[in-house]
Amino acid sequence: MNGQTVNTLEPAFGIAAGRRAPGVRCRLEYWALRGLLEILGRMPHRAARTCCTALAALSYWLWPRLRRVGLLNLRLAFADWTARRRRRVLFASFLNLGRMLADFAHFPRWNRENIERLIVYDGYEDYLRAKSQGKGLIFLTAHFGSWELGSFAHGIYGRPVNFVVRRLDNPFIDKLIERYRCLSGGQPIEKGDFARQALRALHRGQEVGVLMDQNMLAPEGIFVDFFGWKACTTPGPARIAQKTGAPLLLGLVIWDVKLRKYRLRFEVVEWIKRDDPTEEILVNTAHFTGRLEEYIRRYPDQWLWVHRRWKTRPPGEPSLY
Repeated sequence: MNGQTVNTLEPAFGIAAGRRAPGVRCRLEYWALRGLLEILGRMPHRAARTCCTALAALSYWLWPRLRRVGLLNLRLAFADWTARRRRRVLFASFLNLGRMLADFAHFPRWNRENIERLIVYDGYEDYLRAKSQGKGLIFLTAHFGSWELGSFAHGIYGRPVNFVVRRLDNPFIDKLIERYRCLSGGQPIEKGDFARQALRALHRGQEVGVLMDQNMLAPEGIFVDFFGWKACTTPGPARIAQKTGAPLLLGLVIWDVKLRKYRLRFEVVEWIKRDDPTEEILVNTAHFTGRLEEYIRRYPDQWLWVHRRWKTRPPGEPSLY
């Protein structure tokens, strides 16, 4: 941080053995995204947000596939809503993504002296109580609000987070995004090596953040209720918490219209005990998912509705998409 810029973001990294070298398309995508981030990053923050929300509004109309997925998800979640209300919420969620892009592009500008202009803590006492247990800490979060900002800002405040990521298909863009994410000291945990790396981090008393709202493939997930529909969900956080006794916190970044800034909201998530360890994992995964659903219902325009959350179905059930 400390006024650093992203002028050193060159694609100077190798390709893993056995993986095809990226072609021209990957390089063009990389330079396009890098150029966009650098242009936005040099603009005044307010102007960058205006530009990105305009791009997001345009994307709503020019990206019909995502629009269809979002409207279907909203119909599944809020069957009693009018079609007009669903469209308004989906459009607002696109604008939320635009605002997040502008903030992400400005990550190199934020530091301890100015971060409170963008985001403030809410429920910090819950964080301190959980942290005082000395067992590390597991953040349960979602593609909600400005989710990239959560771990980044927490690091600026002096609490870097290990966050779980899925590697992008374009390795150049993957490295570019990772460098922005890690500017405040956070470290990525690869999804495929989650258990080992998370256990190691918690053993050192560190903090681990997990996005709980992604669709999982059937062998990797378990089915729990989410807006009244079975959703294949990662049991990873519950398994790690069961094994380590690490405390759990909701960690959600909420756009506050009145404050005109974000709130990094912390809430303790209680562990539900069961005699059967397998049942305990299922019950707590459902509990975690239910807590996230409460916030999505409260702020529906801040969730990522364009993700096919209910894509994996229980055996015998037809596809919803």
